[in-house]
Amino acid sequence: MTGTELPEGEVRPVTPASGGKPGTKSNGVRKAAAKSARTRAREFAVQALYQHLVGRNDAAAIDAFTRDLSGFHKADSVHYDALLHGCVNEAAELDALIVPLLDRKLGEISPIEHAVMWIGAYEFRHCLDVPWRVVINECIELAKEFGGTDGHKYVNGVLGGLAPQLRAAEVEADRAAGKAR
Repeated sequence: MTGTELPEGEVRPVTPASGGKPGTKSNGVRKAAAKSARTRAREFAVQALYQHLVGRNDAAAIDAFTRDLSGFHKADSVHYDALLHGCVNEAAELDALIVPLLDRKLGEISPIEHAVMWIGAYEFRHCLDVPWRVVINECIELAKEFGGTDGHKYVNGVLGGLAPQLRAAEVEADRAAGKAR
């Protein structure tokens, strides 16, 4: 046996890339085993909303298709339903919240980042059990996993500007406690 081989049956521990956290891939995205049912629901929802934004597909047809995808059984289907149908039904209101914070026209925003911002705005408004900082973090992770190279930075900026409008008391309490800027 040479110095690089391991005895049979022994496994070399896998360490994250430099600076990475355990349970994450080298790009910082959480590994599948470390994902909660709600995180999985958001992942399926962003894919479904992408289909809606790009293909103009009907929410019911998208829903039926998505539920047949591998791994859907591990997602929180109630949260997925709320995100997909809520975002589609409130698209105009969500866009009205997002557009003032954009530095370009909404049509120039990637459909993935658009869908992720819808999810963030929807959760700010309707999922009060999810802390605002968790909403932003989950959306950043979605943008990292599905979006363009720096799309997560854009999502972070927009949702960071939206949080004080929709979760003013919560944001202010975190600022006062030194948990947020």
